[in-house]
Amino acid sequence: MGIGIPGFETRSIGVADGVRLNAAVGGAGPAVVLLHGFPQTHLMWRHVAPLLAEHHTVVCPDLRGYGASSRPAAVAEDTYAKRTMAADIVGLADALGFGRFALVGHDRGAHVAFRAGLDHPDRIGHLGILDIVPTLDTWNVLHGVDAAVAFHLYLMAQPPGLPEQLIAGSPDAFFGHFLDAWSTSPEAIPADVRAEYLRACRDAVASIVADYRATATVDIGHDRADLDAGNRLVMPVTVVQQDWGRQLGFDAAAIWRPWTTDLQHFTTRAGHFMAEEAPQDIAALILDLVRR
Repeated sequence: MGIGIPGFETRSIGVADGVRLNAAVGGAGPAVVLLHGFPQTHLMWRHVAPLLAEHHTVVCPDLRGYGASSRPAAVAEDTYAKRTMAADIVGLADALGFGRFALVGHDRGAHVAFRAGLDHPDRIGHLGILDIVPTLDTWNVLHGVDAAVAFHLYLMAQPPGLPEQLIAGSPDAFFGHFLDAWSTSPEAIPADVRAEYLRACRDAVASIVADYRATATVDIGHDRADLDAGNRLVMPVTVVQQDWGRQLGFDAAAIWRPWTTDLQHFTTRAGHFMAEEAPQDIAALILDLVRR
């Protein structure tokens, strides 16, 4: 692959049970780990990561099941549980010699980061969340025709077989739809990067579906158990979202407050791919977060 993050070294790092994460590593200083979303890879951080690397060691992995990371078969319910994927990230930090670190996630990576913050509060010093609400709340706020914006959640929640077959029949059309529909600045994802995203997703249909299927099954149970137990994110949390209230009719900040003890919530005019559309803004918010 000819595309990378300027000034970063790409490494394959073992994390657990034969799983290896492909990660770009650069900079020096306190550690910040950046987790990508769907339908993307670690390349989504190609503008933000160098800005952060002026002050921090920055690690941008491909999540389990995505990009050049391992794609284990979903032989168990928890193979792609966010709890498992969060443990991957802690294992990555262990392999790199990080104790506490800041963790920022976008989209799917944000769900992993959220779970890591709940499961590993001793390791996550600061938590950044880009453009999601927690898994349990995601299903609770999608109602009626408004749920059409998230049709892929329902498709990939179906039992194994049909979703994989349908998506594999026209993967570029499926994954490309989201790159187009969720962007307010198409030029933010140039042709070579788009092609890499589509190639990576085309090669990982089964594992991507497994990741989403977990969000409709095991992940819900984990979220509900934490909520019922009164568990909260105890570290400083910054959430950046599109104006979901205008789009879907709910107060995203109000949804986040019961999960947090130290919340800053911001609304962006950028589209879903905000790290590529407004990298200076996102980098500044991350730097502000890690100073809290």
